[in-house]
Amino acid sequence: MTVERIFDEIGHFKRFQACLYFAAAFQVIACGIHYLASVFLVQTPNFVCGGPGNITEVLYGNLTASSLEDILPIFKAGTGPLVVTTGGGEQWQLSRCHSATRINPQPFTDTLYTNKTVKACEGTFVYDLTEVHQSIVTDWDLVCEKEWLAKLCQPTFMLGVLIGALVFGDLADRIGRVKIMMFTSLCQFVFGVSVAFSGNYYIFVVLRFLLAMVSSGYLVVVFVYVTEFTGIKVRTWTSMHVHAVFAVGIMVVALTGYLVRVWWIYQIILSTCTSPFLLFCWKFPETPFYLMARGRYKDAQALLDRMARFNGLECRLKVEDLLEPEERENGTALLGQEKERPAPSEKKLSILSLFGSWRMAGRTCTVWSIWFIGSLGYYVFSLGSVNLGGNQYINLFLAGAVEIPSYLVGCFAMDRIGRKKTCAPALLLAGVACMLIIVVPADIDALAIALCMIGKFAIAIAFGLIYLYTCELYPTIIRSLAVGSGSMICRVGSVVAPFCVYLADYWIYLPQLIVGILAFIIGVLTLLLPETLGRPLTTTLEEAEALGREPIKTNSTLGHNDAEDGLEMNQHEAKD
Repeated sequence: MTVERIFDEIGHFKRFQACLYFAAAFQVIACGIHYLASVFLVQTPNFVCGGPGNITEVLYGNLTASSLEDILPIFKAGTGPLVVTTGGGEQWQLSRCHSATRINPQPFTDTLYTNKTVKACEGTFVYDLTEVHQSIVTDWDLVCEKEWLAKLCQPTFMLGVLIGALVFGDLADRIGRVKIMMFTSLCQFVFGVSVAFSGNYYIFVVLRFLLAMVSSGYLVVVFVYVTEFTGIKVRTWTSMHVHAVFAVGIMVVALTGYLVRVWWIYQIILSTCTSPFLLFCWKFPETPFYLMARGRYKDAQALLDRMARFNGLECRLKVEDLLEPEERENGTALLGQEKERPAPSEKKLSILSLFGSWRMAGRTCTVWSIWFIGSLGYYVFSLGSVNLGGNQYINLFLAGAVEIPSYLVGCFAMDRIGRKKTCAPALLLAGVACMLIIVVPADIDALAIALCMIGKFAIAIAFGLIYLYTCELYPTIIRSLAVGSGSMICRVGSVVAPFCVYLADYWIYLPQLIVGILAFIIGVLTLLLPETLGRPLTTTLEEAEALGREPIKTNSTLGHNDAEDGLEMNQHEAKD
């Protein structure tokens, strides 16, 4: 089947494809939003164990106040006791998770008092609400012995991302891309709003898990959808810039978190900002690749005619022209039928097919490592940006904004110097930037933030190009298996990322250091992969294994020219 001929006839990225692309990509903003929303949903403000109800004076160091709320903005755990006195003359020492009543108290001082009765807090805490007015932590007291529940929110969400990618990716091949996109986008809206009205922590986690599944499902399917509607000349750009739209969602989270400090209002706003998509997603057509694969030739012909008319072209292309000679007889017969044929059975290949030889085994391990560090680094930089010092809202906004130029640079570099020569330096740069954070003085927040943004910039390049690079490194018979397994490893990285971020409790830059060391090592290993720029896609294992053994000759020039043609087309369409 030569369905790629469609784009030679009706354009690789003309008006019809551009409208579909930007409409489908718009909902990706919601995916970026929900993936990172927990940064401010589970914020833990400064807090202290609640004391007696009739406090008359609070003492912390040399500072005095009349209430705990007045002293909490400057209180730091572990720096000394916070002492209060009551109207009845009692004196209490308060810490985050314990309170102590002084026995036979001396004059009111902040010195540690040993003659006291200590007890754990019994569900009464006082929070500093100057920055965080209301979060799930303050609503459900997810601190001290319940702190692990708050830290479990993001890992369970990422587990939902893993399961959603598996479930909806398979369903999209069975029942169609558009049906899955409509279902998942509707569920994103319903589950997103429902999260805001969670009655307790457990309902909140379940709803967020379901939200993660449908968000991941949409993100997986939309990559396939836009790829199957755009020609090869612009496919690198269109696939990479879906990531850029995801980054816009991160910036929306930062902006909304800054303006709205009440978690359930924040959640409602984030869940409704892309709701206009629901008004027109039902008009999306199924992709020509899917229609042809399922034998729906009449629908495919109608779609070709529609695309040509919208692009201002005359459709001279017939569906039977896209079929291989042996398929034309059956295809012509099916042109007058509405019935969909079942998908042809294919030979099942196992994961072991990726390890058919030592050469292919080493390639697979390296590719999987890139998938893993790409996902781990991406979410460590994004989720951990709020812990870097300075303004957490600006930090998260920058973590999203820095991705947009990274994808532009990545696209240019991929089509000019090659996939390997783009991916390896990007990982090495990320590694060096992260490890340099160790030598940054603790009081220079701006330099540490700048290095982390450089790391995020570099890791985003590698993470964005690995999708296409994996497709080009493996032959047709195991290409889907290679991308699918890489995606699985990617999801494992996203599940591990929140736990890595929590290591900042021990040292603020420890997550970035771990990512930096792994990125540097994997960057060196990437140099051992073959270059695929200008190479035709391989069809057999023997051809794939031979990649890199011969120097690229004329094909590289052809690939470079194709990339230039794609860039010119992109610029032309933008001007139109």
